[in-house]
Amino acid sequence: MKQPLRKDLEPVSASFLVKELVEPHFDPNWHFHPHYQLFMVEEGTGTRFIGDSIRPFGPGDLVFLGPNLPHLWRSDQAFFDRSSGLLTKGIVVYFSEGFLGADFINKPEMAALRQLFELSRRGLEWIGDTRDRTEAALRNLTQQPISFDRVLSLLTLLNELAHATNYRLLTSTGYTNTVKPYEIDGSGYRRMQIVHDYVMDHFSDEIHLAAIADLAGMTAPAFCRYFKSHANKTFLDFVAEVRIGHACKLLVKGDLSVAQISFESGFRTLSNFNRQFRQITGQTPSGYVRTYRQLG
Repeated sequence: MKQPLRKDLEPVSASFLVKELVEPHFDPNWHFHPHYQLFMVEEGTGTRFIGDSIRPFGPGDLVFLGPNLPHLWRSDQAFFDRSSGLLTKGIVVYFSEGFLGADFINKPEMAALRQLFELSRRGLEWIGDTRDRTEAALRNLTQQPISFDRVLSLLTLLNELAHATNYRLLTSTGYTNTVKPYEIDGSGYRRMQIVHDYVMDHFSDEIHLAAIADLAGMTAPAFCRYFKSHANKTFLDFVAEVRIGHACKLLVKGDLSVAQISFESGFRTLSNFNRQFRQITGQTPSGYVRTYRQLG
């Protein structure tokens, strides 16, 4: 996975920032920042990367991230085609750890929020009714002027999320951002950005480790060690998860057979596709579709 870029948000005078995003595609840079981030996708599809988690996303995707957790909503390739007329839309809220004062979160009444903020360091996503109610609350936030009522609206929303049980943790236990300060703007970031973008553009083709290592300007063994230390997984596992993520999106659409989806996702044999699909998702392709429809 490419080295994440530390992203600085524009300064604001209010206690938090809420934005409506309307762009041809979401920010294509793998990045992190010292703010909490609550983000809902309204339009657009692609692959979501959070820490060492790789999953497809679509409208209704709702995620809460803690500070300095690397992330990227990589829009599908069609959104990068200027002639497509496609747009991505989303609502995002940013706030700092002490957005209501340094000691506010430590008050006894804030126990549920403290737990929510702690879990967010691994990334959280919600589904079902919680997601639907949050979408309405976020849209309401975008319409409110900077005021005391807007702060109350955000706190009410966070409190509801803190008490909801239909959530999933995203990154693996013990995941940490291993970026060193000197790597943020250095050659390490540029090297891994090239590798990451190449995989996203060519995952349906056969990818050779030696060629990727050469692209990164490293020997194959050195590249494997470097990649695993930053992505918390091997390069081959990363490629497999990108391919399976794409397969999940095609399965949900329902336009292709499993054999066609296997080939379109970069697998050369159906048996290997089925084996890796079960290994990564814990389900068969047909089981995944049934689960998606039940939860959707």
